[in-house]
Amino acid sequence: VQLQACGKGLVQAGGSLRLSCTASGDIFVINAMGWYRQAPGKQREMVATITDGGTTRYDTSVKGRFTISRDNGKSTVYLQMDSLKPEDTAVYYCNAEDWGRRLLGDDINYWGKGTQVTVSS
Repeated sequence: VQLQACGKGLVQAGGSLRLSCTASGDIFVINAMGWYRQAPGKQREMVATITDGGTTRYDTSVKGRFTISRDNGKSTVYLQMDSLKPEDTAVYYCNAEDWGRRLLGDDINYWGKGTQVTVSS
């Protein structure tokens, strides 16, 4: 599975930005997709995830401001980010999970290259 993210950018506080990520390869193994982020000096953290059934999860810091959606036909996941804050500044990583790999004791995660999001105050 390969993940290609688009949508990096610089935006002012209060603005909006949309990230997209398209999966290719063995996409039939993907059970969930999502976005994680890592700010300088901090650990990578979950931002939002969505399963192939449409169940979503959000970090509390972005709930109500960010919306994750998925186009299964295009194997693409979107992250609409509104009311952006300077603390949202980070490198954002697209993620896909293959839960079947857990049965083999393997890492279930696939990662895309990070995309920089910078929110100026």
